[in-house]
Amino acid sequence: MNVALPIPDAMPPDLYGRRERDPLLRVLERLMNAHMHSLRFLHRGEVVGERRDRCLPVVVVHRAVEAHDDNVVSFTLASPDGGELPAWRAGAHIDVEMPSGRLRQYSLCGDPADGKHYRIAVRRIPSGDGGSIEMHDDVGVGSSLIIRGPRNAFAFAVPGHGSTADHLHFVAGGIGITPILPMMRLAYRLGLDWSMVYTGRSRASLPFLGEITDYGDRVTIRTDDVDGMPSADMLLTGSRTTSAVYACGPMPMIAVLNRGVHPGSEFHFERFSAPPIVNGAEFEVELARTGQLERVS
Repeated sequence: MNVALPIPDAMPPDLYGRRERDPLLRVLERLMNAHMHSLRFLHRGEVVGERRDRCLPVVVVHRAVEAHDDNVVSFTLASPDGGELPAWRAGAHIDVEMPSGRLRQYSLCGDPADGKHYRIAVRRIPSGDGGSIEMHDDVGVGSSLIIRGPRNAFAFAVPGHGSTADHLHFVAGGIGITPILPMMRLAYRLGLDWSMVYTGRSRASLPFLGEITDYGDRVTIRTDDVDGMPSADMLLTGSRTTSAVYACGPMPMIAVLNRGVHPGSEFHFERFSAPPIVNGAEFEVELARTGQLERVS
């Protein structure tokens, strides 16, 4: 039976919930909650974009070198009591507080089905601000860390459950493989149609190469030392106009993809850093609490 829902003809008098909410909004909220609940079968109950700010102590239970040329090390983390860790979904990351107090963000690259372990990977950056060096030099098996999260700003929408695409295409540049790995794993387990291009300076610089090659000819590996700098056509090998493209890597790679992805395709990406400012100008902001003016340049 079809029921006509009342449509509000004026702005509600209070936007902060202190009076009775519009009945239409209540119905819509219930429908949205039901839809989000239907997504929970995908990964141990986590909802797309869900944010968790809790602080959790963890201990490093395993450490492994994943790429010698690019100096990438993975760390497997567990609760000190061996208990369950908060559920997460492909594309999620955690904040890691190091022994020095430095706080860094790392993508989760393990298996969401493993409720007792998180895995992250860290590329050593000698010219950086010291976070990666501390992780490589001072954090080993038995080290204690504090983490926050997981959070998901790069949520993976499975076709039929949040995506209208009929094919998935993944692109990873070097350490950008970390959020892509769980997406590939889920696509494989669900029997979805997908392809991938994995790129970097050389094969020796590509972390988790052994795990990637297990997927056979679904994956195309191309490296700068053999194939030259990648074009959009190279990076989109195997994709279609109806593909949803998921990419993570350096900004030049994302820029190339952005110019080459079919206009009708979904394009989801995560950068290593913020985009450059073009033709920027200084401006002032006023702090709401204090009224203090600050110049941003």
